This record gives sequence, C-alpha cells and structure tokens, in this order.
Amino acid sequence: MSDHVYKQIELTGSSTQSIQHAIENAIEKASRTLRNLHWFEVTDTRGHIESGKVIHWQVSLKVGLRIED
Repeated sequence: MSDHVYKQIELTGSSTQSIQHAIENAIEKASRTLRNLHWFEVTDTRGHIESGKVIHWQVSLKVGLRIED
C-alpha cells in the first residue's frame, strides 16, 4: 500500500428530501469538477422548519481528496 496525501475541503449540501440526499447532492456536484474524492465526514446538520414540519435540510461536510503522485 502506498502512502497518500489528502487535501480537505468543506462543502454544504442541501435537500428538501433528506439528510442523505443533501450529502449526496454535495458530493455529486463536487465530483463534477474535483478528482480523487475519497472520504467524507459530516460536521454539521441543520434544518428549516415551517408549520411544524421540516421542509429543508443542510448538511456540512469535510471531503478528503487524494493528491495525485
């Protein structure tokens, strides 16, 4: 196994469906312009409430990108 070096970036994804969908939105969009995405860590979760119901999720995450050799 090779030694790797990673760079961390912070993203915030949002969704009206779920926390998981907010995470997937952030990673999918980031992967369009960034290479070598390897891992993520959820750092914060927020939601918007209207009329006693959750209508929107926001999830902040750190994403690790492997630096190319």
